[in-house]
Amino acid sequence: MANAKHKVKDNVAGEFFVDTTCIDCDTCRELAPATFADNGEHSYVRTQPAGDAERRAALHALLACPTGSIGTERGVATGVTIEEARADFPLPIEGDVSYCGFTSEHSFGGSSYFVRHASGNWLVDSPRWNHHLEKRFEEAGGIARIFLTHRDDVADAARWAERFGASRVIHEADLDAQPDAEIVLRGLDDVALGQDFVAIPTPGHTAGHAVLLHRDRYLFTGDHVWWSRNRKRLWASRAVCWYDWGAQTKSMERLVDRTFEWILPGHGDRVHLQSGEMRRAVAELVATMSAPG
Repeated sequence: MANAKHKVKDNVAGEFFVDTTCIDCDTCRELAPATFADNGEHSYVRTQPAGDAERRAALHALLACPTGSIGTERGVATGVTIEEARADFPLPIEGDVSYCGFTSEHSFGGSSYFVRHASGNWLVDSPRWNHHLEKRFEEAGGIARIFLTHRDDVADAARWAERFGASRVIHEADLDAQPDAEIVLRGLDDVALGQDFVAIPTPGHTAGHAVLLHRDRYLFTGDHVWWSRNRKRLWASRAVCWYDWGAQTKSMERLVDRTFEWILPGHGDRVHLQSGEMRRAVAELVATMSAPG
């Protein structure tokens, strides 16, 4: 729970604040960019929410924060309640795809996603364990499979798998992060995982990183690629490549001829582009990544 005695000094006065337990993971800035900003060390409240929509987004950020570093001053609240904001999760993105929220400190606030499907629902990477999502997943018919993009974002996957009898999917090169996973990907070949889902190994960020393509529309990318809100383009970073930048560049090249319109990352912003524009954006990123230095 956030402590008002330890507020980040840059917070503007008002209902919402961020305290110094913030790990600067970017979750709040992704969910409520009108309210939260980055001072280089922590997030902070740069503008108090104006109206119900901004207040709701700020409450979503409070609930999703992996370290509980966002708080509200007592006696100031008006409008949308935290109970109403909690009921919004998982947050719909498009069609059968939703954002889970309730991020985990163990995955540095990494995003996870819930996909409804007639043959069984999927979880892509893992939120922290909580009873609200447990109830919502149960109401939706449970979870059949949990796709883990890489070792960094497994969080509470084992607990979710046990609760719903789900099969976890992970690449063998990252298997030590979930050694009892039920489905193990091997090598670099694509793997069809039932109807509408294809796993594509993309080593680079980690040795066993993989992305998941759903219906040739949604690409769940873990930490392989994301949308940079500052650069206004697709991005990948050598600075957060833990295994091999050359391998990550080759993995990106493998995506150029794929058809998809959404990038849904573990970190960084989501983006929707028409398929032709997306193909050009991926090719432009490959050229950037291939450049010397």
